[in-house]
Amino acid sequence: MNIILLGPPGAGKGTQAQKLVDERGMIQLSTGDMLRAAKTSGTEMGKKVAAVMDAGELVTDEIVIGLIEEKLQGDHGGGFIFDGFPRTLAQADALGALLKAYNTTLDAVIAMEVNDEVLVQRILGRAEEARAAGKEARADDNEESLKVRLMEYYKKTSPLIGYYHAKGQLEWVPGLGAIDEVSAAIAGVLDA
Repeated sequence: MNIILLGPPGAGKGTQAQKLVDERGMIQLSTGDMLRAAKTSGTEMGKKVAAVMDAGELVTDEIVIGLIEEKLQGDHGGGFIFDGFPRTLAQADALGALLKAYNTTLDAVIAMEVNDEVLVQRILGRAEEARAAGKEARADDNEESLKVRLMEYYKKTSPLIGYYHAKGQLEWVPGLGAIDEVSAAIAGVLDA
């Protein structure tokens, strides 16, 4: 099964993806992780990624698609979880074309529904707990930065909700429940 997890920063996509990896043997394709790994891989693609990232520039869609194509050529495990990709309509079209070229499908797009105010409080609480425990909180876990990240998400990524809804692939799950409740809702979608 191949799925996309959609949701704003802090909605719990990474936590849920990890549970799917552990419980269903799925392979998480996190663009951030893939870029960091490629940068140090020494491959041709890795050298491109390193050059762009070292220059402080944004990685192009072409590079991200190339990294995903490399993964599609390898082991498919229990299917792929696309995490942080696609972020734009152009990327969604490119992913569709890529999956078709590899004769594979996208089985579900799961959107994690959250209330922004509750989400901001959750992340600020998480940062506060980290500091109280003597750990370092994420540098961007502050109210101003969060609002910027949320706005960026809604501007660029929310069109995907309409895109996948129109294709009949979009499923909503409540994203602010307890971890196990959210997992159960996701499992309900995957097992339907």
